[in-house]
Amino acid sequence: MKKFIENIKNIWKVEELRKRIILTLSIILIYRVGSFIILPGVDYTVLQANQAQSTGDANAIETLLSLFTGGSFTNVSIMALGIMPYISASIIMQLLGMAVPAVQKMQQEGESGRKRINNYTRILTIVICAFQAPTYIALYAANKTANLGTGSPVSAFAHDPWSFVWISAIVLLVAGAMFAVWLGERITDKGVGNGISLLITVGILARLPQAFMSEIGLESGNLIKIVLEIFAFMIVVLGTILIVQGVRKVPLNTAKRLVGARAAEDQGARNYLPIKVNASGVMPIIFAQAIMTVPLMIFTAPDSFMAKTFGDIYGVGYNTALGILIIIFTYFYTAIMINPRKIADELKRSGGFIPGIRPGEDTADYIDSLVSRITFPGSLFLAVVAVFPAIAALAGVNPSFALFFGGTSLLIMVGVVLDTLQQVESYLLNRQMDGLMEGTRIKGRRTQGEMSGF
Repeated sequence: MKKFIENIKNIWKVEELRKRIILTLSIILIYRVGSFIILPGVDYTVLQANQAQSTGDANAIETLLSLFTGGSFTNVSIMALGIMPYISASIIMQLLGMAVPAVQKMQQEGESGRKRINNYTRILTIVICAFQAPTYIALYAANKTANLGTGSPVSAFAHDPWSFVWISAIVLLVAGAMFAVWLGERITDKGVGNGISLLITVGILARLPQAFMSEIGLESGNLIKIVLEIFAFMIVVLGTILIVQGVRKVPLNTAKRLVGARAAEDQGARNYLPIKVNASGVMPIIFAQAIMTVPLMIFTAPDSFMAKTFGDIYGVGYNTALGILIIIFTYFYTAIMINPRKIADELKRSGGFIPGIRPGEDTADYIDSLVSRITFPGSLFLAVVAVFPAIAALAGVNPSFALFFGGTSLLIMVGVVLDTLQQVESYLLNRQMDGLMEGTRIKGRRTQGEMSGF
């Protein structure tokens, strides 16, 4: 522990790292302040009264979006849309890379192609925000009503859709989302960690203290249960870390190169091919949850079977369908992320091969079968993580705190924290300092030998 504290102190001795951390914390502070700036035209008194008078049973869409935006969604702030439109645009661009030759060509152009894809992603984000902003105001902000003693409910945003207030609110929502994207990119370029992912993580963590305090308030007389819940939460987090970092190391024989009169191993060659247990990351859960919200948009009647089934994120029907979709999307997204034929061709060109497997087609078939076998337990793990909040809620955990026992929020938090710590450790090791943890190395979601290296 003493060694760890000394390594933490070493962080501030590295001037560049110290400046990056300060910049990152400053940008995060700006983002959090923006989440409390209410849209012009919103009656905050009515909004507060509505939240106080509500039963606390928010629908699935509101619960998830509020979690990912750190409360900006329910606060009706200028950053209510958060980073999610940019995430949606990035997913669309990834899917277009599979079907559109022009996008595939840009992906192969290196840095220049990456910049062009980023520009198209930003433009697509603006288009998505332009559709989401008026929908958000009409379906959420304008429908927040409260009885203030005037006899009839008062709306928090009762304005004409064609009025200047509506137009200015839509512009501010789009600008707020793009400003959040800009803040995330500044963290990525000049700060520590991946900015977009870090802002999502900050939004999730911002709700954790409130959820935990509400759980303590409900279970104030049962200290043993609170301790058991904390212990269970720690076990779930540790298990998630192990699975996120878990890899199957396939041994490789690499080519030799001549150094003078002797043969030596190529310094750039790897002695194993790492295949991650969870190569698809959090994307299958995001895809599945997006699909699960479609029935709520189509069947709006609260008494309908679809609304009752898919509106309860802790119900058996919702979580069963969610688990099945996650397993399907895990195989789908793994097929996108890992191309066995491409890996086999790269190995053949570099002179590497898997012992006992002929290079070329046999290697591609072997990697494909291996990935398929590894993907199955990985998909089951994602399904269990996704439905674990429902299990925690059934066990008596407060629903707001149960959301942190699994799902997208836990995977994002674990992955982003590991990535950020890995980058900090790299700065320390590059300056001949010890890493953050004695006797080990922190591995993020993208380690040195991951599949993307081929």
